[in-house]
Amino acid sequence: MSQRALITAGAGGRPRADHGHPFRLSRAALLLAGLLGMTGMAAATEGGAVYGPRLEGFDYPHPVRTHAFESQRQQVEMIYLDVPPTGEANGRTALLLHGKNFCAATWEHTITALEEAGYRVIAPDQVGFCKSSKPDGYQYALAGLAHNTRGLLASLGIERSVVVGHSMGGMLAMRYALMYPEAVEHLALVGPIGLEDWKAKGVPYQPVEQVYAAELRTTYDSIRDYQVAVYYAGQWRPEFERWARMQAGMYAGPGREVVAWHQALTFDMLMWQPVVYELPLLRVPTTLFIGVHDRTALGRGAAAPEVQAGLGDYRALGRRTAEAIPGAVLVEYEDLGHSPHIQDPERFHQDLLRELSSTDGQSD
Repeated sequence: MSQRALITAGAGGRPRADHGHPFRLSRAALLLAGLLGMTGMAAATEGGAVYGPRLEGFDYPHPVRTHAFESQRQQVEMIYLDVPPTGEANGRTALLLHGKNFCAATWEHTITALEEAGYRVIAPDQVGFCKSSKPDGYQYALAGLAHNTRGLLASLGIERSVVVGHSMGGMLAMRYALMYPEAVEHLALVGPIGLEDWKAKGVPYQPVEQVYAAELRTTYDSIRDYQVAVYYAGQWRPEFERWARMQAGMYAGPGREVVAWHQALTFDMLMWQPVVYELPLLRVPTTLFIGVHDRTALGRGAAAPEVQAGLGDYRALGRRTAEAIPGAVLVEYEDLGHSPHIQDPERFHQDLLRELSSTDGQSD
């Protein structure tokens, strides 16, 4: 791609001119998002399902497979989905990277759209998340997770793939593309975090123990309220319930302390390993999918009010990022939040498949 294109999509996905102003959360909603933030996604559900520390008891939409390997002098397991194409095979593979409060299963509708379009789909749970190992004393690094993911694909004989990353998975996908550009056909970033350096903007350091304590305090209601405000642009529909219960159920079981501790460690990883300064170094075809109602910002609740107000402006962040990445395409959703692939899957998948077809598996 030799030039940047800007696509703004409103309801129904029709491109349109944008004459509006950046969406701003109400003071109450900003405070809610700040207090809950990404540090407080924990604890029990009332009347909900209870899952084990590796999400035992929660069924994934496809059979799970195990990639066992040694990492940091320990034997670990990376659980993943490997879904063959159901439509006419196009010879391409799509790698789906989940967010911090998400799992491989939350790609359910995206997997369906891609397999029907002829893709083989690989969707792993990263080490430390969901059904994968949560090893004691593990040192989390985005580069390490990218290395683990590259090892998984190598074990499957996959040399190149489309890489689709959501939220934390978008941040990881950028690191993966920086490390292994030859292995990336197209980089699709869906509500990626890491488009700003939170600490440089004034979010103070929080010891891991403090983040862990916050993880343990959050309730299912807090998870749901945060998702309404940030993930779904103030909307809530019955189909969103499953993912809130999945997340809350991990903290309601006997392994809640293990889950909360690893969530705290990965929070620390994301806070102190920014990729935003390396965006101009990306040299792969890239599309950004941004819901302008998104207000995700790590550590917002620990920052001063005047700092909180300036964080997570995804309209501005998306446009700034598209300018920074050579040749990037920006797709904006005027009515969506952090998770377009869950909030409006039909529209999002139409846009995703269109953008992926623009590279068609070829090198730049």
